Amino acid sequence: MKTDLLPAPLLWGDKRFHTWNYEMREQFQDKVFKVMLDAGFTCPNRDGSIAKGGCTFCSARGSGDFAGRRRDDLVTQFNTIRERQHLKWPSAKYIGYFQAYTNTYAPVEELREYFEVILEQPGVVGLSIATRPDCLPDDVVDYLAELNERTYLWVEMGLQTVHESTSELINRAHDTQCYLDAVEKLRKRNIRVCAHIIYGLPQETHEMMLDTGRAVAAMDVQGIKIHLLHLMRKTPMVKQYEAGLLRFLEKDEYVKLIADTLEFLPPEMIVHRLTGDAPRDLLIGPMWSLKKWEVLNAIDDELKSRDTWQGKYWRQP
Repeated sequence: MKTDLLPAPLLWGDKRFHTWNYEMREQFQDKVFKVMLDAGFTCPNRDGSIAKGGCTFCSARGSGDFAGRRRDDLVTQFNTIRERQHLKWPSAKYIGYFQAYTNTYAPVEELREYFEVILEQPGVVGLSIATRPDCLPDDVVDYLAELNERTYLWVEMGLQTVHESTSELINRAHDTQCYLDAVEKLRKRNIRVCAHIIYGLPQETHEMMLDTGRAVAAMDVQGIKIHLLHLMRKTPMVKQYEAGLLRFLEKDEYVKLIADTLEFLPPEMIVHRLTGDAPRDLLIGPMWSLKKWEVLNAIDDELKSRDTWQGKYWRQP
């Protein structure tokens, strides 16, 4: 292994990391929005087929709190969100983002019905499908490979952490090897994978969080989403918080963690997200996370003050 220390900052537009927005403009020469959808799926970690209760951090809407309304059909959801974005970006293109719950947890015939109707909508250039690594049977992967030949496709999977002790605490209900096997299965079909991780999980230290980031940097994944843990009302994690198992990260602490992580990510890895949102009326903490743009600006400032960038300390095999 060698460290390729680049002599000058890498820039993606005006950013020191490989942003989703930059990549979309490179791919499609225009603004591209993800239209967040709720197709009415559930999760094997909720219905008892694998476990019950769901991941302890997951909201009642299956991490789809900003997706379309579940009672509306998918076309109505898509058009409602698209119309809002279209006012500001009339020439924008769209990626249908199947966000809520586990979006490959159904027979292929049902998946085909949901995904194809969104691909038919005006301005749609691709799909992003959020799922679990234990919900990718061969026939589903075959269909995803077919989609990948026809459109711009991402499969997004929640790793959250590489530490099995934390996995048990959050009731993830699969191990890290399951995740690695799923990545391998998808990559054999040339399907893009975005790994989701969470910083601030119960009882994790700074170094444990960075271990997860380093593990993703070494995986054959093409994108990453780094989420700040949000504690929301009516989630099982509230009891863990009340039991003293959870400490909220401070803003400066999180900003430094993100900068540390970006330094060892491969430069070509697309950063889909560096923080997240939670509905104000559900959020217990950390409350500073509600000012998302302040957090993102602080990350930019930290990278500049360090004179660092994504991939500065990336280890190339």
